[in-house]
Amino acid sequence: MVSWKFLQSSFVQGILTYIPSLRKSIEPPAKKVEDAETPTPVVDVAVEPWKEEVDRWKQLADKTAAERDKLRHEAGQLHTEMQRLVQDLAQVRTEAEENWKAIAELRDAFPYKNAVSTDPNVVEQYGSSPNSYHPASPHSVVVHVHSTEDVVKVVDIARKYRVPVVAYSGATSLEGHFSGVHSEADGDLICQAGARWEDINQALKDKDIPLFFPIDPGPGATIGGMIGTGCSGTNAVRYGTARGEWFLNVTVVLPNGKVIKTRRRARKSSTGFDTTKLFIGAEGTLGIVTEATLRLAPVVPTKVAMAQFPDVEHAVSAVQEILNTPNGPHIQCVELLDDHMMAAINDAGLVSKTYPVRDTLFFKLQGTPAGIKETASAVQAIVKKHGSQQFQFASTDQEAAELWENRKYALTSTITSGGEGARVWTTDVCVPVSKLPQLVYETKQDLKECGLRSTIVGHVGDGNFHALIIFNNDEELKTVSGAVHRLVHRAIALDGTCTGEHGIGVGKKEYLTDELGEDTIELMRTVKRAVDPLNIMNPTKASTLHFS
Repeated sequence: MVSWKFLQSSFVQGILTYIPSLRKSIEPPAKKVEDAETPTPVVDVAVEPWKEEVDRWKQLADKTAAERDKLRHEAGQLHTEMQRLVQDLAQVRTEAEENWKAIAELRDAFPYKNAVSTDPNVVEQYGSSPNSYHPASPHSVVVHVHSTEDVVKVVDIARKYRVPVVAYSGATSLEGHFSGVHSEADGDLICQAGARWEDINQALKDKDIPLFFPIDPGPGATIGGMIGTGCSGTNAVRYGTARGEWFLNVTVVLPNGKVIKTRRRARKSSTGFDTTKLFIGAEGTLGIVTEATLRLAPVVPTKVAMAQFPDVEHAVSAVQEILNTPNGPHIQCVELLDDHMMAAINDAGLVSKTYPVRDTLFFKLQGTPAGIKETASAVQAIVKKHGSQQFQFASTDQEAAELWENRKYALTSTITSGGEGARVWTTDVCVPVSKLPQLVYETKQDLKECGLRSTIVGHVGDGNFHALIIFNNDEELKTVSGAVHRLVHRAIALDGTCTGEHGIGVGKKEYLTDELGEDTIELMRTVKRAVDPLNIMNPTKASTLHFS
């Protein structure tokens, strides 16, 4: 029960000043003249409007309290983030101080000119590549070394200050230091990690030594890089890959600064673990290779031939049959170039004559003249059975060398064909040979549907192929990245691998668990932890081996 006197009190009227609508709704009716002297009775008043207003204020208070609690929570989170940021900044500062101490000590250890460089242009050059589109950052310092002893000094200083070490064989001053220590009788050669495979073979040729090193990746590749990636090349169908017995031993500087040689120079050994292969494909995560003993092969006469097909499936089917005949061992190389690649070679203008734009196989046959003639006859019959309407030999040695050189410079030709400002993302996968036609067909369809231009080259004899995808801007780069992702998963689904010879690096780490399984990855982590407990050797590369 509420009396009119209470409702008309100054306290209530003060509140109602802020609620005009409510005040109006509960004011008493005007008195009639005849009732002027009648005492004001106590009456019941409906309070629903007042209750609604109270509820509204209560809801507003509850909302304000919720927002206050939310702000307090966000403030707490911000405080935590600030604390973490302060800790991170402190760690960065500590690491920067340690880096500068390490750099100072490196300068003392290598006092000669340009041995130690922190020039921004230099460190950027050694920390990135114009042909890679994965995340990259410059190093803190670049050290040019000349010997295993120099590498030991660098590793000891790096370990002292826990500074990561990344070996860069292809561009250090180790490059091209061909030691020339060889044994023609034993068919082997000892060289430093920076020696290029092309320089080695040219040096053997110049000395009239009828031997060569048959692992032939891209131009400019060095022995150290070839070991690190477990590479191969066009000769793989006949001579295999770096994971074969072509590296008899390697000299390695371990993360603890010790130097080991993995085995003796004998052609074979069954003593314990094959520690040589432990470092092949490890991408510098377990140690730095400074020297290697290479097994050489005899130089065999060769002849180059070309066959063209209506499609990739017919070409691959022909290769499978050829390699399974008695003439298979006479095939040194068999390379697939799709119609787009043939067009790119023509457009690049590096060949003396143009070739028909069709899916093409390049053969390199080896053996005696009689052996080559017999193999050529068998190959010609088989490719014809599989739909080839053209099979021809290079007419001269110069044409053969020109043809094969253009296969080697597929990347350059593809970039040229893309026009001004074009860039190329090149990737590789490998599948069982019988699955290659399906993989190539589905990949070409995918790239076509995405509106991407590309070329394809492949070591068709072992199921390995490279997609070279052209793009001109960052938007196209996103599309290319998606296409590469689908290509890799397509290969793994066909019981293949995310990389046949390029290696893992940072670009393909995400696919390793799908391909190898978590238990295999954990075994690799166990080895990494045992050999490099401080995680200073090329951390975060080769797999998910970094400690998280």
